[in-house]
Amino acid sequence: MAKSNNSYSKPDYWSQKAFQEGYPARSVYKLQEIDAKFGMLKKGYTVLDLGSAPGSWTTWLLRKLENSGKLVSVDLNPLAKSVKGDNLIFFQGDLLSEEIRSQIKANGPYDLVVCDAAPLTTGNRTVDTARSRALVEMAIYYADKMLKPNGNFCVKIFQNGDQQKELQKMREIFTTAKGFKPEACRTESFETYLIGLKKKAREPEKQDQP
Repeated sequence: MAKSNNSYSKPDYWSQKAFQEGYPARSVYKLQEIDAKFGMLKKGYTVLDLGSAPGSWTTWLLRKLENSGKLVSVDLNPLAKSVKGDNLIFFQGDLLSEEIRSQIKANGPYDLVVCDAAPLTTGNRTVDTARSRALVEMAIYYADKMLKPNGNFCVKIFQNGDQQKELQKMREIFTTAKGFKPEACRTESFETYLIGLKKKAREPEKQDQP
């Protein structure tokens, strides 16, 4: 059994700030810092938020969009009741299911895809990083298939030896791909983020001949 980490049970500066500013969780400041550094989001964008519950990133994105554009938010679990917006579409379901994938695609293409999803952790770093990598690969699939040319992408990953492999995949899709660890990440956390900027244009996929 993994030892409990007392620092996770105590509200830190970012947790208290999130509560005061009306966000469901402290993770919002990671996205805020990523956007400030890389200019991920602009008003009028169509945005896809993968693994969004309880809704901190969705809330921040809605505030940043200011009723412009459209935000599609997806998770197995429901959003917090406080997360609302006229330009918000929420789908509750499995991102690997054909039904959810079709619904997401029907509301695209997207200017920005973000994913802060984390696996259910076991305390075993090998298992947890493997589960995280599977989520990252799923998010990269959505970015590859559903982003517009010049679209942007960010995804959380648990740090391990394979993150360079994921960045290599992203460099085939984006003009720029790099890792970035926001200051809002807990000091003891081994999570970081992969950033993809300006999706490359490519030839349309050929339709199957009848």
